[in-house]
Amino acid sequence: MKYQVRERMLAIGDDYWITDEHGEKAFLVDGKALRLRETFELKAAHGPVLAVIHKKMFAFRDTMEIDRDGRTLATVKKKRFSPLRDHYRVELSDGTELDVSGDVLDKEYGIEYDGELLAHISRKWFRLRETYAVNVVREDADPALLIAVAVCVDRLAEHEHEHDEHGAHGAHEEHGHRH
Repeated sequence: MKYQVRERMLAIGDDYWITDEHGEKAFLVDGKALRLRETFELKAAHGPVLAVIHKKMFAFRDTMEIDRDGRTLATVKKKRFSPLRDHYRVELSDGTELDVSGDVLDKEYGIEYDGELLAHISRKWFRLRETYAVNVVREDADPALLIAVAVCVDRLAEHEHEHDEHGAHGAHEEHGHRH
């Protein structure tokens, strides 16, 4: 099942529906939960909160957490060394690890467990600007968790990209002042 997700939703702050490939409302992103910076709630179409996504406080590297029922369900962070592709690690509370790899900035990547594809993320399936699809390919997978993982990876990659641009820009300016 494919789900349509808006990019940079953490910066939006409004209520926003994630729809399935048939245009049916699947999950609600509750903008009211954005009281804390970089936090939002993902709710089922008819009620309960399925995931709360937020930046992990006091983490050495950028890390996002996905909570459910008041407990940490998953932690998402970039792997230290990934020469050719973007790699992120998702550590679930039960000790399971998911691997996220591909071209994250261009939204062409997969979420795998033990080498098996759980979801494919792509911009190609929907024509709306600034959206991407989370295609959950395993019937028994948790779509809310996989959408939450994609949102975390999107935010971490965006933050890293902004940091790289500012760092390069600042070094360029400093270099320019020496002449």
